[in-house]
Amino acid sequence: MNMREDSSFRKSLTLFDSTAIVMGSMIGSGVFIVGADIARQVGSPGWLIMTWVITGFLTVFAALSYGELAGMFPHAGGQYVYLRKAYNPLTGFLYGWTLFLVIQTGTIAAVGMAFAKFTGVLFPWVSENVIWYKLELFNYIFKFGPVQIVAILSICVLTWINLKGIVEGKRVQNVFTSGKFLLVLGLILVGFFFAANSGSIAKNMAVFWEPAVKNSGGQWIPLTGMTLIAALGMAQVGSLFSSDAWNNVTFTAAEVINPKKNIPMSLFLGTFLVTILFILTNVVYIVVLPLRGDPAGTTVIERGIQYALNDRLATAAVYDVFGVYAASVMALFIMISTFGCNNGLILSGARVYYAMARDGVFFKKAGTLNRKAVPSVGLILQAVWASLLCLSGTYSQLLDYVVFAVLIFYVLTIGGIFILRKRMPDAERPYRAFGYPVVPALYIILATAIMLILLFYKRDYTWPGLIIVILGIPVYFLWHKKPA
Repeated sequence: MNMREDSSFRKSLTLFDSTAIVMGSMIGSGVFIVGADIARQVGSPGWLIMTWVITGFLTVFAALSYGELAGMFPHAGGQYVYLRKAYNPLTGFLYGWTLFLVIQTGTIAAVGMAFAKFTGVLFPWVSENVIWYKLELFNYIFKFGPVQIVAILSICVLTWINLKGIVEGKRVQNVFTSGKFLLVLGLILVGFFFAANSGSIAKNMAVFWEPAVKNSGGQWIPLTGMTLIAALGMAQVGSLFSSDAWNNVTFTAAEVINPKKNIPMSLFLGTFLVTILFILTNVVYIVVLPLRGDPAGTTVIERGIQYALNDRLATAAVYDVFGVYAASVMALFIMISTFGCNNGLILSGARVYYAMARDGVFFKKAGTLNRKAVPSVGLILQAVWASLLCLSGTYSQLLDYVVFAVLIFYVLTIGGIFILRKRMPDAERPYRAFGYPVVPALYIILATAIMLILLFYKRDYTWPGLIIVILGIPVYFLWHKKPA
């Protein structure tokens, strides 16, 4: 990959645009939902917040480290290019293979389905219970109904917008990212100033640093030592995925104005701001609702954070302010959030397939640009596969499978900084990793610890992800060809 290969892209993304891609790709629906599951795993308000703090540190540490690689290799493909340069073409391909098969397309499908499901709150005819056609094939059940149609249509509309050019894509990104930033800020202010509940605060303060889980008999069992560490590690699954996709801006490097400066800066600004928003949002939950609740409760207070109806925490948090309209208000909010999130994912993902195709390990046509200077074939292939995942209903399961694989690639990428410092000591580094070698090493240690916890305690989340990655090895050798 060299500058000549990227020269036909149009430099259109400013620092603001790049930061909007980082933030917009991170803020989807996760932060409004996954807190309930985290609360069930850690059982105390303090450790709920700590889960998000740990995720925040990991995310910002990684972003600070990626800045060095982004400055060294400001080309389309981002992380794929970094892995290829630091290790070998096979390692880069395995990342790109997993990204296309599951990570990017699976996330697009999941976000599209979330958009459709919350559309159903406003328009009941968009119902998951309505299935027009069902097909069982190879132990998978393909469903076709109004929810799938809305999800696929949203993906197609965003793909069409991005086929028209990077300027059109970034306009959508900027509008929706700005909008949902203000909406999240509004949720935080409403929570603190209008929905705070003194009774909930008192209950939460009483058990703030007392992590526990409820057994089958309804008794609270304290979490200590390794059981607490294991619970924290497993809880990271939800918070890490809610905070993921921050690296997508690196895929668009060939279209960023002054990428050696603006990509590192956008990585830091975007991840830092979203981390603050996510932590404050969860603080709102604990000043409005008691963390510990009863699944049989009939009110939002009785159900608490742990058992918020359908895990819709944000809806429960604003219920006292908006009453029966809370569900509709938050549904509209999450529709805006997920639509903007998917735009960032769709815009950036195709740039990786472009880079792979230029290296001869993806469909050749994906390595070409249309007259609007965007990788149209990659955008279309991505939309088709993501749409099929919407129909299969396996997107959420696939995302669970690759938690482990995603962490492996993050660790490998940051490890690449150490390798390239030794292999290419005189290479131009407009930005050097903050806190090197301590900060990058700390990320590797913490992420590896989480992977080990998942390996021992959530094997269903680890081995399938590894198998998906490993399956890419024979595909690489079958597909690979020497560059002309």
